[in-house]
Amino acid sequence: MSFIDHLEELRWHVVRAVIAIIIASLIVLFNIDYVVNNIFMGPAHKDFITYRWLCDLGKWMHVDALCLSDFSIKFQSNAMTEQFLTTFTVGFTSGFILAFPYIFWEIWKFVRPALNDKERSGTTGAIFWISSLFFLGVAFGYFVLTPFMVNFYSNYSLSPLIEFRPTISDYFENLIYLTVGVGLLFQLPVVVMLLTKVGMLTPITLRKIRKYAFVVIIIMAAIITPSTDPFSLALVTIPLYGLYEFSIMLSMRIYRRQIKQEDIEEWS
Repeated sequence: MSFIDHLEELRWHVVRAVIAIIIASLIVLFNIDYVVNNIFMGPAHKDFITYRWLCDLGKWMHVDALCLSDFSIKFQSNAMTEQFLTTFTVGFTSGFILAFPYIFWEIWKFVRPALNDKERSGTTGAIFWISSLFFLGVAFGYFVLTPFMVNFYSNYSLSPLIEFRPTISDYFENLIYLTVGVGLLFQLPVVVMLLTKVGMLTPITLRKIRKYAFVVIIIMAAIITPSTDPFSLALVTIPLYGLYEFSIMLSMRIYRRQIKQEDIEEWS
């Protein structure tokens, strides 16, 4: 195929992916009341499932700090078009999340013909694993990180003269950035795998910077959960660091396979 033909092929993959997002977004918009009140506003309710589970866990472990402080949030809308535009933000974001497996499938269909048989066999199940990691990251951001964020900022006060009453668009933007951002962050093992395959990264390098990566992860966890409670900090740190260690394992597996293949080719 010529360069123009490749662009034409890419254009249709993008068009189909956009159509999938639009269809998923329309489904969300037709159920916007339920999506907003029960999903997007969920972490803003003190009876959210995460708060109940953490409190039950705290009672079982005799750690009262896991029962997050009670809070009450009153949202406001101070712009004429704010609620209207937020509706479409919610619809589009939810549509993107729901259509993510199909979006990546379209990307994969465009890239796959450029791979040889060996590379194709080595990427079996790519759509499943990438989609699973994305949804796992979204769930982690929604059920773990967002409740901590909401609870902390709703109880933080710079001065008793300041009343905390965030706008609805500000809350939704933070929720979206956190959940979708963490979903994309959970693609770290896939990125490491690809960089290892092209020779830009090795498990040796990842192990050398492990202590620095751990410090960065702790700092990120401390920012997300600025509580002095070690259990809250560990709740965020352990999954993120586990993801890093999993990336090292994947990189080592690919690296050993490459070394073995080079030895075979050298002796053949």
